[in-house]
Amino acid sequence: MQTRQLGRTDLQITSIGFGAWAIGGGGWAFSWGDQDDRESVSAIRKAVSLGINWIDTAAVYGLGHSEEIVGQALQDIPSSERPYVFTKSERTWDEQGKIVPSLKADSIKREVEGSLRRLQVDVIDLYQIHWPQPDEDIEEGWSAMAELQKAGKVRWIGVSNFNVNQLQRAEAIAPIASLQPPYSLLKREIEQDVLPFCQAHNIGVIVYSPMQSGLLSGRMTAERIAAMPENDWRRNNPFFKEPQLSRNLELVETLREIGNRHGRSPGEVAIAWTLNNPAVTAAIVGARNPEQVEGVIGAGDFRLTPEEVAEIEAKQKQV
Repeated sequence: MQTRQLGRTDLQITSIGFGAWAIGGGGWAFSWGDQDDRESVSAIRKAVSLGINWIDTAAVYGLGHSEEIVGQALQDIPSSERPYVFTKSERTWDEQGKIVPSLKADSIKREVEGSLRRLQVDVIDLYQIHWPQPDEDIEEGWSAMAELQKAGKVRWIGVSNFNVNQLQRAEAIAPIASLQPPYSLLKREIEQDVLPFCQAHNIGVIVYSPMQSGLLSGRMTAERIAAMPENDWRRNNPFFKEPQLSRNLELVETLREIGNRHGRSPGEVAIAWTLNNPAVTAAIVGARNPEQVEGVIGAGDFRLTPEEVAEIEAKQKQV
């Protein structure tokens, strides 16, 4: 699979990475529903065996459980094949499982120790601020991140969900290795200013939800959405509800038509569309079992033609 340099770092990462949000399982506010941990471990190992060389997780996914599963999966992967591990700080939780944002220096320094323990690694390859909340503490939080890098706890530091102003504030303190923003055919706000800023300042961009949380995968139907478990956060997402749902599924059919020409799934076309933007380094692709990995792995090397990009754009304007 093709690799690209992540911003100013020495990391050469594959154009798609394994996203570990959903494997956090149930029992927390942004769950995708219950998950079989054995399937999760198998999915990670399958992704690595097929060439993916980085995993993105976060402490808050499953309130620590996702990191634990990633750590478990890493144990049986030979050191020569070990993927880079990316995780995030700032989302903490209390004893009742309520998620609490914190960018206080002491909190971030505690969080990194918890992540290192759950992941069973000596150093984190990329440590990211998950959300810029509270906004007034960005400078304190980013300064703490820079201290962790100097201490050797983490190799590189990045941010997630920052706007341009917030990027500028952090960059004034210490270099930003990467930004992780949401980006898909259905969510394109960052094209206006965030992506140009990152490209101009050599900040790597790893986008999340390129298939809009599975909606553009080609496997989603109105019936499947209606049958989602109550603890799947997507049930309340506007993209998964009418009137947007029917329009979104209509767009998927165009992705399916293009994919059929190349033996690719609609999801692989949706991912490839995000990678077509020159400011985007790579895309995070979630999977809960080996079969889902096999259904999207082709996006790593698949590239759309200019004509196909124009076809997708035209259809999007219609719907």
